[in-house]
Amino acid sequence: MSSTFEQMKANVAKLLRGIDRYNPENLATLERYVETQARENAYDLEANLAVLKLYQFNPAYFQTNVTSQILLKALTNLPHTDFTLCKCMIDQTHQKEERPIRQILDMGNLLETCHFQSFWNTLEVNRELIDGITGFEDSVRKFICHVVGITYQTIERCLLAEMLGEPPLDGQVKVWMNKYNWTETEDGQVFIFNQEESVKPKNIVEKIDFESVSSIMATSQ
Repeated sequence: MSSTFEQMKANVAKLLRGIDRYNPENLATLERYVETQARENAYDLEANLAVLKLYQFNPAYFQTNVTSQILLKALTNLPHTDFTLCKCMIDQTHQKEERPIRQILDMGNLLETCHFQSFWNTLEVNRELIDGITGFEDSVRKFICHVVGITYQTIERCLLAEMLGEPPLDGQVKVWMNKYNWTETEDGQVFIFNQEESVKPKNIVEKIDFESVSSIMATSQ
C-alpha cells in the first residue's frame, strides 16, 4: 500500500475525531479518500460510513458516483456485514431512482444469496460500474471461495469455474484451486474439504457442589 494512501488515511483519521466528523466541509477530502481506496485497492469502512452519514445530514451534497464506490468496496469485504451497514445509510429514494446504486444493490443481493452465476451475468452487462475499482473481481472470487470452502466437500470443476465467473478452460480456476489447496480428481471433481473432520464432539460436564444440592432438597421437604 503506497505511502500516499497511508498519509491520507492518517489525515482522515484526524478529521473523524470528535464533532468535526460531521462537518460537511470535510466531504471533499473524504470523497477523494474513497476514490483513492478504489484506485489503490485499499479499504476504510469507518471513513466510508462517515461519508454516507454526511450525505444523510446534507442531502444536497449527495454524490451517486462516490456512494457507488463505497458500496462496491463494501462488497469486496464480504462475508463481513459492511455492505448491509452501508445500504442502511442510503436514502430509499436514491436506492430506487439512482440506476448505478440500484444495480449494485441487486448485485450485492445476488452475492449474499449465493447466486454467483447470476451475479457474473449481471456484472457482464454492467461492467462500467466497476471501472476504477481495482481488484474488485478477485475480492469477489475470494468470498466465493470462502463460501465453497465451508459448503462443499467436492464440487464439479465446471461448476466451480462458473461460480468463479471463469470459462471452464480458463487457467484462473487452477490459480484459485492452488491458492486454497484444492485438488482435482480424474473424474473432473474438485476435492475441497472433508466437512465431517471439522465436526468435533464436545463433552459438556456440569458441576454441582454438595451445598447446592442440600439446599434444593431442604426446600422440597
